Amino acid sequence: MYTSHEDIGYDFEDDPKDKKTLKPHPDIDGGWAWMMVLSSFFVHVLIMGSQMALGVLNVEWLEEFHQSRGLTAWVSSLSMGITLIVGPFIGFFFNTCGCRRTAIVGGLVNSLGWVLSAYATNVHYLFVTFGVAAGFGSGMAYLPAVVMVGRYFQKRRALAQGLSTTGTGFGAFLMTVLLKYLCAEYGWRNAMLIQGAVSLNLCACGALMRPLSPGTDANTPAEKDPNVLPAHSTESVTSEGQRARADEKDDRPGHEESRGDLPAQEYPEQARHRKNLGAFRVLKTASQLTVRVRRGFRDWYSGYFGTASLFTNRMFVAFIFWALFAYSSFVIPFIHLPEIVNLYHLSEQNDVFPLTSIIAIVHILGKVVLGIVADSPCISVWNVFLMANFTLVLSIFILPLTHTYAGLAVICALIGFSSGYFSLMPVVTEDLVGIEHLANAYGIIICANGISALLGPPFAGWIYDITQKYDFSFYISGLLYMVGILFLLIQPCIRIIEQSRRKYMGGAHV
Repeated sequence: MYTSHEDIGYDFEDDPKDKKTLKPHPDIDGGWAWMMVLSSFFVHVLIMGSQMALGVLNVEWLEEFHQSRGLTAWVSSLSMGITLIVGPFIGFFFNTCGCRRTAIVGGLVNSLGWVLSAYATNVHYLFVTFGVAAGFGSGMAYLPAVVMVGRYFQKRRALAQGLSTTGTGFGAFLMTVLLKYLCAEYGWRNAMLIQGAVSLNLCACGALMRPLSPGTDANTPAEKDPNVLPAHSTESVTSEGQRARADEKDDRPGHEESRGDLPAQEYPEQARHRKNLGAFRVLKTASQLTVRVRRGFRDWYSGYFGTASLFTNRMFVAFIFWALFAYSSFVIPFIHLPEIVNLYHLSEQNDVFPLTSIIAIVHILGKVVLGIVADSPCISVWNVFLMANFTLVLSIFILPLTHTYAGLAVICALIGFSSGYFSLMPVVTEDLVGIEHLANAYGIIICANGISALLGPPFAGWIYDITQKYDFSFYISGLLYMVGILFLLIQPCIRIIEQSRRKYMGGAHV
């Protein structure tokens, strides 16, 4: 869903030891770079797409466990929120293990979370297996896909990011249909088992994330990497030397009778050498791992906690405040619309074409159109960004007033189109903090969006438990969203007033 941190262009290698300044490489903007786009596209389908379809499972969990809507909604919101909240912290794994290994491990953890959730006996069990485990695995697999596209593209980065992030819209449409079919045919538990198997494809996507290392010949790893042991190890050389000396002794006169006792004399010595060599390898590996972890933590700490100057930018602080409320207004419809449709007795129409699928499809169109409009030389990116935000807020306010399928479909189309402003967020962030602080600043914005996704759906469910209506949850979330937008509008006015005051004071002083 996010062109967001996709456009940042983190500078990570697969192995931190080989981290270098990006140089011209035949794979940049072509060759294997388009495999990165394909890999990232399917990561968006499998992670963000499946998360946008969790409303289907939310209905199943309500019927199975008979818990409140607010408590049950925590399962989906935990998974979606943790995926984004861990964004700044996954950088530590990048620096330590590299993007490829991080993505593969994330795919395994995500799949394990789905599988274990199929055996849930209560909602609290799902908090751990699906909310935390699957969410953390999603974050580990999602962010490398974002990073590697930025690594492999320079001239065509915007095009590549736009193509890869369309996987979210396609995934939301496909996963909604898939989960509805699986739940109807096999039940939600077997559906989660099957989805866990499908999620293993994240490991294949991670395997495609080949590190971009100019000047490294993959055919001669032993010559380039001092940590790769040659084919003839010390152990083999030692044993060969022992055999050679034994053969020399055997050729001497008077030693023919001791030939049969040589193996018994040789084996203890060989075993001792193997034991010493094994201990040496363990110590060497532990030392290298310790150095790598320390270096990775140092790079991560300096990258995220060495940027306190960002918080002296009041416009950026207002942008963080906006991000805390913006994303929940987009997530709440995805989680609660399937149940709202049931409450309005519109299940038959929704089964033909789900409302969440309408949001997902039009969301793709919105990204493309708003991106093209914002690139026009005579139009301000900020104006497009703010207009899309106002449209989304208006749609959130109107949604509770519509009780027909046709009306809800129109509102969902507006929500999907206006939420395409996510593709403009990196440009807006760069305008606020500059290109040198873009990576760290956007990590903070993504974390704020994650908090919004974490708290929004449970809040809506809690409001329903109190009022027996979803109307007030949309009104309150829309109102908070509007306050965040007003903060963005007020800050430039405050800046202009302060500049005018300083100019006036300077003139008065003269």
